[in-house]
Amino acid sequence: MTKPTELLHRMGQSLWLDNITRGLLDSGTLQRYIDDFSVTGLTSNPTIFDRAIGKSDLYDSAIAQKVAAGKSGEALFFELAIEDLQRAADLFLPIYKRSNGVDGWVSLEVSPKLAYDTQSTLAAAKALHAQANRPNLFIKIPGTPEGLPAVEEAIFAGVPINVTLLFSCADYLGTANAYLRGIERRIEAGLNPRVESMASLFISRWDVAVAGKTPDDLRNQLGIAMGKRTYKAYCDLLNSDRWRRLANYGAHAQRLLWASTGTKDPQASDYLYIQALASPFTVNTIPEATLHAFDEHGTLDGILSPGGGDGEEVLSRLARAGIDVDAVGVQLQTEGAASFVKSWENLLDVLAVKAASYQKAASHQ
Repeated sequence: MTKPTELLHRMGQSLWLDNITRGLLDSGTLQRYIDDFSVTGLTSNPTIFDRAIGKSDLYDSAIAQKVAAGKSGEALFFELAIEDLQRAADLFLPIYKRSNGVDGWVSLEVSPKLAYDTQSTLAAAKALHAQANRPNLFIKIPGTPEGLPAVEEAIFAGVPINVTLLFSCADYLGTANAYLRGIERRIEAGLNPRVESMASLFISRWDVAVAGKTPDDLRNQLGIAMGKRTYKAYCDLLNSDRWRRLANYGAHAQRLLWASTGTKDPQASDYLYIQALASPFTVNTIPEATLHAFDEHGTLDGILSPGGGDGEEVLSRLARAGIDVDAVGVQLQTEGAASFVKSWENLLDVLAVKAASYQKAASHQ
């Protein structure tokens, strides 16, 4: 019997893991996910690394060595993160090569403290990409108003970018335009137009934000409806004259990625967003628990219509019920950026405590 994950892969959607830890790499679990669950990439963020480093001793020896070599703070973190992501990128490299760069990617985020600083974000993106030195590693930049100019400049500079913290269709379109401008400028400058990019739309946080405020029959439907609206815009863009001109020069499309697809409502299906957003030429990056649930008892119920299906009807009904999706979208991006900053600060605090303990131990030797 064909696994649900393989069926999803065959219908044209890439399944990426929304997690990375040194334990996943050391134990061979990530390789098993590639072999058994059709996983073809992964994503990371500050919250993931905060959990990975703060709740594990697997990084301790590496931290001690780097502290002894004079590393601390953000520089220490990025060395640890890049080591993990380089190993993961190497595991995915065969997929990257046989898909001609469309699949097989990992992602590293710039400091979330730079979310509203265009020039610092751009400088960090270039530096981290050079430091990681892997062809299949995205640098993640938040899709804030200040982040989008950095996306355009990074694409123009040839840095592959995964744009994160997108919530609304307007967020996506702003990101898509930044990507297209970067590619158009490369063509005008006589440069290779093939610079890969992702646009990561967060789904489940919509439903968390309006929990208890929607009619019962629309419970856990806002995130899906926003996904459907955005998928229509994505398909329309891929059929536009503007995109076809760039494709004629050899550009690859910026793919749409469904992020935050773990079910938060215990009364809902544990693979709700996987089933609802099955769609060709997109990526779904999912937490480990959701991956296992979908593998064990998941089913697919067709694929998402390029026209967005009933997305607009659902959004209209939610608007009549008093849900202001524009206001919620702005709130979600602001809160998402703040949440990543909090995880970042927690992570740096953990590293500082561990570094201090190693320095103290070394001074007593």
